[in-house]
Amino acid sequence: MAVAAVVLGLVFTRSGGGGSSSGGEVFLQAADRTGPDPFTESSATDSSAAPSTPSPGGPTQAANVTRAVDGSAPGLYGGTRSVAACDTEKQIRALQAAPAKNTAFASVLGIKPSEVPAYLRSLTPLRLRLDTRVTNHGFRDGAATSYQAILQAGTAVLADGRGVPRVRCACGNPLTPPVAQKSTPKETGDRWPGFEPQNVVVVSPSPTSIDAFVLFDTAHDDWFARRSGDQTGHQDQKTSPPAQPTPPVSVSTPAPQTSSPPPTSSPPASSPESPAPTSAPPPSASPPGPTPPPPSASSASGPSSAPTPSSVSPTSSP
Repeated sequence: MAVAAVVLGLVFTRSGGGGSSSGGEVFLQAADRTGPDPFTESSATDSSAAPSTPSPGGPTQAANVTRAVDGSAPGLYGGTRSVAACDTEKQIRALQAAPAKNTAFASVLGIKPSEVPAYLRSLTPLRLRLDTRVTNHGFRDGAATSYQAILQAGTAVLADGRGVPRVRCACGNPLTPPVAQKSTPKETGDRWPGFEPQNVVVVSPSPTSIDAFVLFDTAHDDWFARRSGDQTGHQDQKTSPPAQPTPPVSVSTPAPQTSSPPPTSSPPASSPESPAPTSAPPPSASPPGPTPPPPSASSASGPSSAPTPSSVSPTSSP
């Protein structure tokens, strides 16, 4: 199975109420920080040491060029075998106890408030292994806000069946894809050791539904498979390390976002915050074991080609 990486000719910055714009800010969110305007308390549960931010392979790109990685790519996500990165039921209880937040949460994701519990239970608790661009949505003054963010490697998230991160567990905020812009954004927030703007990725949806995520277990320096939608990790199974990425990729310039984003707030302040209760910050040293499959870029023009996700055949637990 190979990682599809597509160099995107646009950068992704703070939404201004429409498709693309010429300026903006992006908020850097460390894995162990709750962040501004949280929907809920942290539901992150896996406190194992997360990997430091690796550098994607290939030629160095400009700071305003972002790479896309297929959501089904083995090693895009990590975690600890048999331990869920997030407590989904805690997230559900918190939203049910606050109807206004539940309604705002549902509006961001385009679902009915009554559908929130089933939607959350359909997601998979994982940890990012690369610094990742998203649109983060907070809750302020009774309504959803939105701001462009970079989530640090090691951040606990809930991912959907195509591998796209949909909830940041340290704050309970819903996540949507980043918004395209043509200029380099101004960075605010907490810059962590090893952060390089040119190494940030965007997760693109897998072209087909994912049966199981192939994850790297940092704690045990090993690989395992987690079935999509498994909320506890109790069905995790040891699996063989993935093959190195091989197929060529093409350069693609995506069209600006056409759908109207949720209400946009002013950029979040970069003042210090209290760490999230259960999410541990990534160490500055490189972790044992392999780094996630690096995205790569080709100079060929034309539409991007997304790979078919690998078929995972977990081996028996040792």
